Amino acid sequence: QVQLQESGPGLVKPSQTLSLTCTVSGDSITSSYVFWAWIRQPPGKGLEWIGAIIYSGNTYYSPSLKSRASISRDTSKNQVTLHVSSVIPEDTAVYYCVRVVDRVGVDYWGQGTQVTVSS
Repeated sequence: QVQLQESGPGLVKPSQTLSLTCTVSGDSITSSYVFWAWIRQPPGKGLEWIGAIIYSGNTYYSPSLKSRASISRDTSKNQVTLHVSSVIPEDTAVYYCVRVVDRVGVDYWGQGTQVTVSS
């Protein structure tokens, strides 16, 4: 059974950097044909794709967040990390870590973590 657990601060001040970690169990983050992605859902809005890191270590981002988002991994800890710099109140959302199987789609979700951007 694959499990994903997001962790990080629930409150971030404007202009600071949001940092979240996804700890994966039941699978390796270097497994072939699997991506590890971040998705968020602002209050009252739909899901928004942030970006992903694939098994090779390459990363891909949504054009709207590419300038501020960064995804990395620690293979020794089987963790994927998201950083979003220069946050604004509109970055307030529930952030999800998900597993994406190539040519199949999302098959596992973390429980999500609420992040609020406020002074």
